[in-house]
Amino acid sequence: MSNKPQATRPLQLALSVSLALAAWPALAQTTSDKTQLETVTITAERRVENIKDVPTAVSSISGEKLEVLNSSGQDVRFLSGRVPSLNIESSFGRAFPRFYIRGLGNTDFRLNASQPVSLIYDDVVQENPILKGFPAFDMKSIEVIAGPQGTLFGRNTPAGVVKFESVKPSKKQEGYFNVSYGTYGTANAEGAFNLPLGGAWSARLSAQVQRRDNWVKNQLPTAVTKETEGYNDRAVRLQALYEPGQDFSALFNVHNRELKGSPRMFRGNVIKPGSNNELVDGFDPEKAYFDGQNTQRLHATGGSARLKWGFDGFNLHSITAIEAVQPFSRADIDGGYIYHNPFSADPRPTPYAGGEGHATWQMETSDALKNHRQLSQELRVESTTAGPLRWQGGLYLFDERYDMVQGDYATPTPSFVVTRQTNKAWALFGSVNYQLSPALNVRGGLRYTQDKKDLALQSGTVNTSNGTSASTDNKKVSWDLSGTYALSKEINLYARVATGFRAASIYPASGFGPLSQARPETVTSYEAGVKSEFWDRRARLSANVFTYTVKDQQITAVGGTSNFNTLLNASKGQGRGFELNLDLIPIDNLLLTLGTSYNDTEIKDRTLALPRSGSNPVVLDPLVAGGNYSISGNVLPNAPKWIANVTARYAIPMPSGDEFFIYTDWAYRSKVNYFLYDSKEYTGRALLEGGLRLGYIWGNGKYEAAVFGRNITNQIRVTGAIDFDNMTGFINDPRTYGVQFKALF
Repeated sequence: MSNKPQATRPLQLALSVSLALAAWPALAQTTSDKTQLETVTITAERRVENIKDVPTAVSSISGEKLEVLNSSGQDVRFLSGRVPSLNIESSFGRAFPRFYIRGLGNTDFRLNASQPVSLIYDDVVQENPILKGFPAFDMKSIEVIAGPQGTLFGRNTPAGVVKFESVKPSKKQEGYFNVSYGTYGTANAEGAFNLPLGGAWSARLSAQVQRRDNWVKNQLPTAVTKETEGYNDRAVRLQALYEPGQDFSALFNVHNRELKGSPRMFRGNVIKPGSNNELVDGFDPEKAYFDGQNTQRLHATGGSARLKWGFDGFNLHSITAIEAVQPFSRADIDGGYIYHNPFSADPRPTPYAGGEGHATWQMETSDALKNHRQLSQELRVESTTAGPLRWQGGLYLFDERYDMVQGDYATPTPSFVVTRQTNKAWALFGSVNYQLSPALNVRGGLRYTQDKKDLALQSGTVNTSNGTSASTDNKKVSWDLSGTYALSKEINLYARVATGFRAASIYPASGFGPLSQARPETVTSYEAGVKSEFWDRRARLSANVFTYTVKDQQITAVGGTSNFNTLLNASKGQGRGFELNLDLIPIDNLLLTLGTSYNDTEIKDRTLALPRSGSNPVVLDPLVAGGNYSISGNVLPNAPKWIANVTARYAIPMPSGDEFFIYTDWAYRSKVNYFLYDSKEYTGRALLEGGLRLGYIWGNGKYEAAVFGRNITNQIRVTGAIDFDNMTGFINDPRTYGVQFKALF
């Protein structure tokens, strides 16, 4: 008998709890704002709606919770595990986050990698993985919308959408300033100022500066990079709103990011061979041993114009955007040093040989984008008339081009490979909502997409066994159908079936391996859930169960016996699980939130097998013909089965109107596989990180001072690895703490 959880049980439990709590008497008679949950409105279906009425799994983070998570200078990876089924990791540092929803993501580290999770920032698709790292500041909200989302949103959304929405300008003169300082010289300064310009114009200027000292010291006496892990990350956004009346508005957005710092800190031989992903004895996170250069810089600039015209019975929206990004990252990939390096005039001393940081051969590379430019245009029409029928539809255009420059520094004279990729896509989409009865609402959507890619080598010496150029041309129809039934005023039930599509991908040829391609993948998902509010809006509960099947799933074999990156198709990938969100005010001034998810994923393809990597881990997969190991039946990489998060905020009001508060937040993820194969050393251990914040608010809420700590238990885990040479890994941030001050004006 299977020991896997029955998928329907969490939904049955959530429905039972909702019915019981809805019937329970209100915990308190007062209905002041401080004893009620704020109404959450979202734009998951391109309209402003109450989160309870949207028939899909959506999690929203805003307000104080978002501010707390962003207080310690971390990049967008601070969102990882903070909502059900969301995992974010990176082997590239702050510049290149990789998103996973319900286990679906992409471990590909190349700069033309296609991800099945789409990031939408202020209504603009951020397609290139480097664009997805733009900082989150002056945010109205962040929404995580489970996939597939193949009808209304941009492109490549089979796993879902992460949607950032910044605060818009208004005609009220106001602003804020928020600054913190803590361990390792970590500083985070954020501010915004809203400026009425007179007449129909208003503007908002927002900025953020994040910095940290180099806190990891290189122990090699002849090291080129003596310190690392510091950064200086600056971003600014200027918005101008023209709103002459009810029938027209124009919102203009210009933004920029400048990053200078360190790439991911790879640590050679840091994983104990034969162990369950344990760090070597005597490991010190503030020490490293490597002989290459570590440096990273990034310049990104973009702009958009969001126009809306109001006509009799419908609105017309136009979103025109341009994005350009120029990253450069150079890193010691093996994370160590070469004992008796033939290119060094000063061989490494004997005490380092074979220990932490030792490498058997040198791997130092760089990756950069040049001439990057992304253009996108959307025209969308939505109905505004009253009645049971609502509809929307539109046209989407996408055009991107760039040159990828890969450098190899393993010899005294570096070599470079330049590859150009262009990507053009367009789509027609439409969606209809119909209120069949006061209790029953149905929705349906349809999208036709055409996606073309062209990739060609421009210069450099590469493996030509599969050629040096390739082109793709894919066409696909995706759709969704859902229904919402109001069981009572407080409880909605919903069900949804949806399909998604991700276009074919191309991996460029290099000196490490040949060109490779992956066919398009398609996803079909089934989901059912319950959403409810009760106890006079002191509690909010949502829960769902889901199952999905990916046909021709695109997967990436990374590492192995050399620094290769190969695209593959698995004939099938499957996942199923459940998700739950609960917000609760059990007593006045105490706010609790809980989110949890279970994701059971599996690769299903008996023909797929991979070689054992050069670091010789203990592989747990069955050995098949040819000396390779079958990966069929393995879980997807970076797909934890369990994710959970908890927050608690308790306020102590003062007679003067001031307030003391204590806030704690915790995020947990279970073990993960770093690669497609299953091994002892490269199965990441479970990770639990917690934060604590103590603060005081005064001046009618205008001023706030706080002390905070992140990863307060100082749990250090390997969170990713490189497997081609030695037992190289990278870790999460150690414990940090600091002080924070915020002022509204």
